[in-house]
Amino acid sequence: MRIHLIAIGGSVMHNLAISLQKAGHTVSGSDDEIYDPARTRLEQQGLLPREMGWNEASITDEIELVILGMHARKDNPELSLAVDRGIRVVSFPEFIAEHSADKRRVVVAGSHGKTTTTSIIMHVLKHAHAAFDYLVGAQLEGFDTMVGLTDAPLMIIEGDEYLSSAIDLVPKIWHYRPQLAILTGIAWDHMNVFPTKKDYIAAFAGFLQRMPDGSHVYYADGDQGLKELVLHYEGPYKSTVYRAFEAETTQGSVHIKIDDKPVPLQIFGAHNLANLKGAYQILQELGVSDATFTAAITTFQGAAKRLQTLVKKPGHLTLQDFAHAPSKVRATVAAVRDLYPSRSLTACVELHTYSSLNQDFLPEYKDAMAACDQAIVFYSRHTLAMKKMPPLELTTIKQAFGRQDLIVFDDAKAFENFLREQSWIDHNLLLMSSGTFGGLDLYLAEETTE
Repeated sequence: MRIHLIAIGGSVMHNLAISLQKAGHTVSGSDDEIYDPARTRLEQQGLLPREMGWNEASITDEIELVILGMHARKDNPELSLAVDRGIRVVSFPEFIAEHSADKRRVVVAGSHGKTTTTSIIMHVLKHAHAAFDYLVGAQLEGFDTMVGLTDAPLMIIEGDEYLSSAIDLVPKIWHYRPQLAILTGIAWDHMNVFPTKKDYIAAFAGFLQRMPDGSHVYYADGDQGLKELVLHYEGPYKSTVYRAFEAETTQGSVHIKIDDKPVPLQIFGAHNLANLKGAYQILQELGVSDATFTAAITTFQGAAKRLQTLVKKPGHLTLQDFAHAPSKVRATVAAVRDLYPSRSLTACVELHTYSSLNQDFLPEYKDAMAACDQAIVFYSRHTLAMKKMPPLELTTIKQAFGRQDLIVFDDAKAFENFLREQSWIDHNLLLMSSGTFGGLDLYLAEETTE
């Protein structure tokens, strides 16, 4: 099939393009700007557009299908021409739903933990030599792309609640209709498309309402709102609550028990023990034995940018995490503190998303960084301007986070200089962002831990 991707440079979209080409389709794409790693990966596969920008000449009569990324606006000239010519246009979740229509579908949904939980399931299935397709939101060791499309009878999907595209204004998860699902928890996010908590919860309600006959939903214990939501609907699904694995944690090591046998882990934190248990429940449903699960999970190091270790030296770790929403920041800071209670901890979070930069949303961060010794917030004035948002005041940010000792930077160089001046002996550094901290050298602590 001849397929054109509008906004091919997106995280999932460029991986989808590569996977489609590997599956034998003829693929083209366009975007107004493409950054690494997408740029390099597309170039290596011969898929990088010759010029940046939208070009109506890209929409030829040979194109049979257009896949529209969320980055493309409704008035995109390529989109308009495709519609005028009667070419079928779908969002990428629509395409994934159609591709997996005859497969057994597992969807991992929720406000946090989706990527890690999905990655665990994929890692164990690969270890078990199972055949499956997948969609996951981060690069995972052992997988060349974040999207895998074959004729396998099973598909594992990380289910995002964000809207599907500019002309498909429903949450992505509404398209998938899985036979097996995990809901990891609900904590308000994406304020730009879900202006109230009620609006946000409705995205998950719609997901549950679309579950097919005979489906099974696993949901995390301890989230009362999630429990009430799952139990509210008398739909065609059954529901089961899961609780995090209990673990023994010592300085720098974590063990759980399965069949009364200790199992060492390379991941840590209460949130990851919950993610691990949710994945375990699904894998049991898929017929994976405890022996296979145990052998596989000891080698799971996590997904990229999910408590990923960047620098490891005696008395020091630099860790990078995608955490940016309040619930994610809270869980990630607590996880590092619990594993290394005797080391000082500096935690840094970048306010980068529309929600995190919104003064009405900022109070959701209250006490999210309470567990660290030194708390730092970084944001870019350029990002605020690009998003056409009003300036942020220092006092507003400190009050929202509930820490008067909070250190706030809006200048990338000043932020980096401050970190370089710190001693990282017996001192961990945690960097949390969906951005880049203004181009920060993430490995700077190597210089002061010799």
